[in-house]
Amino acid sequence: MTENVVLNPIDCAMLIKIIVIIAFLIIISSLGYALYHLIKGTDQAESEKIFKSLATRISLSLLLFIFIFIAFAIGLFEPQGIGARIQNFRDQQHEQQQAPTP
Repeated sequence: MTENVVLNPIDCAMLIKIIVIIAFLIIISSLGYALYHLIKGTDQAESEKIFKSLATRISLSLLLFIFIFIAFAIGLFEPQGIGARIQNFRDQQHEQQQAPTP
């Protein structure tokens, strides 16, 4: 028997947060790795390690941006914060202005 597994919005949002946090940690560790090899030495091998580490960081940052953009576009999460609250407030005011008054 196979069962369809459906994630509720809270689980989906938590999964996205976990993915983003893990990606940030990998990006920061890649940056730290590059810094370590930058300080360690200046020979050709160290230079290649620095280049690979920074290229990895840029690639992961780009993938993270694309992931967040797609997740937002398909509605897996909604933005929160002051900008979203201001937009909700403006939408409510607009609805009140459009509603007929008795």
